Amino acid sequence: MQHPSLETLQYPIGRFEYDRDVPFAEVARHGETIAQLPGKLAELVHELSDSQLDTPYRPDGWTARQVVHHLADSHANALIRYKLALTEDNPTIRPYHEDLWAELADGRTAPVEVSLQLLAALHQRWAVLLDSMREADFGRTYFHPQSQRTFALRQVTALYAWHGNHHFAHIRSLADRNGW
Repeated sequence: MQHPSLETLQYPIGRFEYDRDVPFAEVARHGETIAQLPGKLAELVHELSDSQLDTPYRPDGWTARQVVHHLADSHANALIRYKLALTEDNPTIRPYHEDLWAELADGRTAPVEVSLQLLAALHQRWAVLLDSMREADFGRTYFHPQSQRTFALRQVTALYAWHGNHHFAHIRSLADRNGW
């Protein structure tokens, strides 16, 4: 069996294209992808044992468990960033150390069901928000001080659709490679 390259293991669906303009016509599709993630993810991991959940998806990578908890952490931050952008003029968002968050006890050991429930509720709220937004709302922005970039919500919507699929693919490819 040929082993995938590190690049393929890290980016199984490819890298996100930050500099690509995201037309408004794509936003609804990305919103649907965001809305569907919790169900897809729950279906993927519900049969995995603790041992399987504690398997890294790549050498020196997070475990499947950490990926699930990371998605909850990241997407909770994303929803807050959306709300800031919708209620303030180009706010500066607060970055966080996702790598360090993943190493905390809850990220390493908590049952995945906790984050699956959080994601389901969070994405339900997010979907309501996305459905209520007008085209102009997706042009609202926030500033990310770590990358020194301003992001429009239409681009952020594409990013988080990609982000969910990216980490889903990590767990899916891990399961496929191991015959789970």
